[in-house]
Amino acid sequence: MGDYPFLKGHGTENDFVLLPDHDGTIHGDLSSAEMAERVRALCDRHAGIGGDGVLRVVREGDGWFMDYRNADGSISEMCGNGIRVFVRHLVEEGLVEPSGPIDIATRDGIKTLLLEGDLVTVDLGVARVLPETKVTIGATSWPAVHVDMGNPHAVAFVDDEATLADLDLTRPPDHDSGVYPDGVNVELVVRRGERHVAMRVHERGSGETRSCGTGAGAVLVAAATADAAPRPATYTVDVPGGTLTLTWTEDDRVLLTGPAVVVARGTTSL
Repeated sequence: MGDYPFLKGHGTENDFVLLPDHDGTIHGDLSSAEMAERVRALCDRHAGIGGDGVLRVVREGDGWFMDYRNADGSISEMCGNGIRVFVRHLVEEGLVEPSGPIDIATRDGIKTLLLEGDLVTVDLGVARVLPETKVTIGATSWPAVHVDMGNPHAVAFVDDEATLADLDLTRPPDHDSGVYPDGVNVELVVRRGERHVAMRVHERGSGETRSCGTGAGAVLVAAATADAAPRPATYTVDVPGGTLTLTWTEDDRVLLTGPAVVVARGTTSL
């Protein structure tokens, strides 16, 4: 198809290839089967541009749609870090006004974002806490809080920092395929203080990533539920790529705040 434009950005080092396709004529819907191979090629960290996923930027009516696939080409409903990078791109290109709320369509519905300097806040919506499951890494299993953030998460608390650091997340943790037929994002969490936790994550379709926005939201909900924390409840969530701030509001909505930057642009024929 020849050369086409791309951008590269990240939110707390959860990184993405962005494909500006404003009138929908360059790529076609990423949900189409033929796009999966292109996504894998773009996200390849050795032979491609490299990324945890691909965000196609396309108009939908009077607004914008975030068409998203994971690095392995699989479709994902939502990406909390990716949508912040998506909006940063729209603002930098003058395609949306930076003041006031910005609505973005996703496969998990409309998400509303606000910019304040270097930080972007996204309303991830209402979380659902479902019956407990478990995850297993090697010979060790942990009970896991099943949190639906529009995409599925299993949140397990480990005993100490050393355990968290030593976990092998090169392969997906074992989980109940009956509960998670399409796979699950698994967050392993340790407490660092009052309303302060750290996490590592294995994202379905991408492997271990430096950060996961919806995963941090699931961690907030799991921790605040365990703490019986009154709401609004705000937690600091440290990820390998930085720090995120999460708030669970009185009306059950999860707000994610963190940085989002576009670091490169160019053209590719991948």
